[in-house]
Amino acid sequence: MGVSRTIGKQLGAALAPRVTDVAPGLTTSFVREALQRALDGAGPLPPARTTAERYRDDRDGDVGAAARALVDQHTRYAGGSGFLTNLGGLVTMPVAVPANLAGLALIQCRMVAGVAHLRGYDLTDPRTHNAVLTTLLGEEQVTRLVASRTLPAPPMALATAPVHDATIDATVSTAVARHLISRLTGRRLAASVGRRVPGLGGVVGGGADGWATFQVGRYAERELLPRKAR
Repeated sequence: MGVSRTIGKQLGAALAPRVTDVAPGLTTSFVREALQRALDGAGPLPPARTTAERYRDDRDGDVGAAARALVDQHTRYAGGSGFLTNLGGLVTMPVAVPANLAGLALIQCRMVAGVAHLRGYDLTDPRTHNAVLTTLLGEEQVTRLVASRTLPAPPMALATAPVHDATIDATVSTAVARHLISRLTGRRLAASVGRRVPGLGGVVGGGADGWATFQVGRYAERELLPRKAR
């Protein structure tokens, strides 16, 4: 399992720049679009704020219980989406990777935005937008990027900064996009090369996307501490 994960990371890192040949502009634009769709609602999915409030109301105002339920539900969404978009193995990769990326980004953005709203953050604030996107990187990656000064601060510090620094918007978008691309393309190749059973890719992909989303959700719960009402 450790070898497969290592191979996946290496292949993903090598392929990340090439995925833009399949979907031009993917490295900078798709994460912002996913976030906006999460905030506004997309298809049958209502806006993140509406869903978060429904979860809270259904639990008699218990914000902690609502956040946990929100994360659990979106973990299931991600698992189902990952299963469907990972069935074809290497043959369908040029089409499936962009679809998987867009779907996973939307689900995770919606989940983290919902947690942020429950904790008192303003979902119309661009500082919150950067915090939501940065959370998608996961705690380990955020710590690494902050230490290397690629990112200026972790999610909560971005959300509570005195003013919005527009110069970091592109940095956040690019870091998140490259992270998702690297993880997804590497996992698909490692699974396909290691098993050579295309149908099994759905099980592997669904499990991996669900677990990754669960980890992001728990990080959001730990990182985005409640804000006091003004």
